Amino acid sequence: METIDGVIVTDEMIQEWADEAERGYDIKVLRKRGRRPMGDTAARVVPVRMEDDLVAAVDQRAQQEGTSRSEVIRSAVRAFVA
Repeated sequence: METIDGVIVTDEMIQEWADEAERGYDIKVLRKRGRRPMGDTAARVVPVRMEDDLVAAVDQRAQQEGTSRSEVIRSAVRAFVA
């Protein structure tokens, strides 16, 4: 059985989603979804490879500060290039 956030996906749910898609979507509503912009322009995704112990340290720092892994990495890069 497939789940989304722990909820079992039923055939009825899939049919409902298909019907909704066939009716079309309001683009203005869809554009309000997703992540908030970080600034005035679109942000770029920059993949970076790190060892497991470094990722664990970043995650621990993020948890301590109540923030995300990405924000810890951005803060570290800003401090390094300043």
